[in-house]
Amino acid sequence: MDLASITTLADEHLENAAAAPSGRSSVTIYGRSGARLRQTLTALDGGRAIGEHKSPGDASLLCLRGRIVLRAGGASTEIGSGELIAIPPQRHDVEALEPSVLLLSVALH
Repeated sequence: MDLASITTLADEHLENAAAAPSGRSSVTIYGRSGARLRQTLTALDGGRAIGEHKSPGDASLLCLRGRIVLRAGGASTEIGSGELIAIPPQRHDVEALEPSVLLLSVALH
């Protein structure tokens, strides 16, 4: 079994995001070959965004730290630490209102 400290990963990737020109840092923490689930931890520096992109399919976004806005189809939802949202099945973007850490879970079909 692989054990990962989400707290340690969050700290490391927030630091990396603050130093990165893109303002973000990510790591896949689960999703081996043949898996039906992929989980990716992403840190975004405050004010940074993941620009509009295609929906990954069945997926959710858990805000571990900070506060973000998820925008899709003309609607926007603000979520904060400890809140979970299903990712809509259309193009969307994510913006960090403050330094934030997210856990993206995607079902692989």
